[in-house]
Amino acid sequence: MLGLAAAWDRPLLRGSIRLRDETFLHDNADAGTESAGRVFERSEAAPAHGGDLSAARKNFPAAPEPWLDLSTGVNPHCYPFQIPPPESFARLPDPAALATLESAAAAAFGVERAVSVVAAPGTQAIINWLPHLLPARRVGLLGFTYFEHARAWGRVGAQTSVVEDIDALEKFDVAIIVNPNNPDGRLVSLNRLRDLADRFYRSGQLLIVDEAFADFLGPSACLAPHLPPSGAVVLRSFGKAFGLPGLRLGFAASAPDFAAKLRAALGCWPVSGAAVAIGTQALADAAWLGRMRKTLEEDAEKLDAILIEAGFTLTGGTPLFRLAEAADAQRRFNQLGEAGILARRFAERPRWLRFAIPGSDADRARLRAALA
Repeated sequence: MLGLAAAWDRPLLRGSIRLRDETFLHDNADAGTESAGRVFERSEAAPAHGGDLSAARKNFPAAPEPWLDLSTGVNPHCYPFQIPPPESFARLPDPAALATLESAAAAAFGVERAVSVVAAPGTQAIINWLPHLLPARRVGLLGFTYFEHARAWGRVGAQTSVVEDIDALEKFDVAIIVNPNNPDGRLVSLNRLRDLADRFYRSGQLLIVDEAFADFLGPSACLAPHLPPSGAVVLRSFGKAFGLPGLRLGFAASAPDFAAKLRAALGCWPVSGAAVAIGTQALADAAWLGRMRKTLEEDAEKLDAILIEAGFTLTGGTPLFRLAEAADAQRRFNQLGEAGILARRFAERPRWLRFAIPGSDADRARLRAALA
């Protein structure tokens, strides 16, 4: 019924679409890369990220307010945090509290040594720092993926290439895998990740695994608990799963020596006192994360039904977004924009639209009406 390829063999959500496991696409999801294995360059005139409602309002000035932003992969149900004490805003962040936050993150990610987890003002800040801390001439990215990785390495003069075979990553100084992938939800199995990380450790290369959308997949899908002694860095988001992207909080898990370099680069007080307090609360609340996983399963199944009813073919996704395909996707994007709904489109994949998960009956009804 969903028209998915047979290669999709790992369940994503109950009764819904499936993750693509180890089947790789050719191009960069947001950046117009060349075909597999070829070198590409990317200009600073990058396509906009999701969530740019200012641009949407300019493009669709007659759209009704408020906008329904489905262009990001953020949980629509934000974590019900307790408001931090006034001291969190009135004083510089406390080093001991930051250490507690990093310990909470290590426990949540299954990392044994808290010293190997570093907090930062969003994962994007870490992505931007990595090329300055890890000298490399040749960087390989696995498939059609999040464009900021290639752009960060390109800024320092590294040669970046896209490959579609995971084994081809071994010829690069640094290899990057977004897992699950953005925007198609492709999932590389943990066994393959561990094997590649071990080989990179023995050869002196570096593997970077971006697990920004992994929180609701469980430890069986994540490399963070299985880091080798060196040679691998795992990135973890906070705002996506907990619905708090404006807090600007993210983490890197790595060997202690690299963690020390990253911590020094980020400097004193890398995240705000409010982020420390709220992040510590949320990361310790495993029960909320478990309940939210079930809620998102139900919400995503309802979104799937709306998209199928509207004539889309579901081609990928994670618990936090869906990728859908239609021959008239660009017309649908404009149709949604005129109704005050922002989806994520890809210039290099004009048949694709990515949708975040609507979190209420009212939002789902508005989406269904706009697609009618």
